[in-house]
Amino acid sequence: MTTRRRTAILISGRGSNMAAIIEAARAADYPAEIILVGSNNADAAGLEKAIAANIPTFAIGQKGFESREAFDRAVNEKLVAAKVELVVLAGFMRILSPWFCDTWKGRLLNIHPSLLPKYKGLDTHQRAIDAGDKVHGCTVHFVTPDLDDGPTIMQAEVPILTNDTADTLAARVLVEELRIYPLAVAAVACGKVRWP
Repeated sequence: MTTRRRTAILISGRGSNMAAIIEAARAADYPAEIILVGSNNADAAGLEKAIAANIPTFAIGQKGFESREAFDRAVNEKLVAAKVELVVLAGFMRILSPWFCDTWKGRLLNIHPSLLPKYKGLDTHQRAIDAGDKVHGCTVHFVTPDLDDGPTIMQAEVPILTNDTADTLAARVLVEELRIYPLAVAAVACGKVRWP
């Protein structure tokens, strides 16, 4: 098998998508190796999960940086020092600078809880319900400087049920996120999917 792509995951919270990718990467034939987990929140529960999986972690708070790019450059230093080849955002609740997006162009992935290009930004589940949509879902995409706007890598749909709330819909979408994100990371890591 060819060398596995050295992959970092950036998180801000509980790390459920991160954990799914780490679990997938335990397989010997998975084309990405998770070598680093970073966060902008030192209290992120996902950091403990990464430590439990024997993956090195770091946390850099955004306070004290003069700009978004200055923070991103500090994160980038950690990635470069670890010889990271692929960066996966898994609930990383920061808008990245154009500099960072351009530096990692084609090697920076995110998952968003809607069927992009619909419902960029927050509150996607309630917005889909309020619009009367019949289906909702999630999208893995390459990251660009524009919010939730990069080329799509993979999507999954779930039906919107008549009695759905934002919470019940979010729970069903999360099941699909946990299923497709490891698949999408693998597809990019092995070169099956590339930046257009």
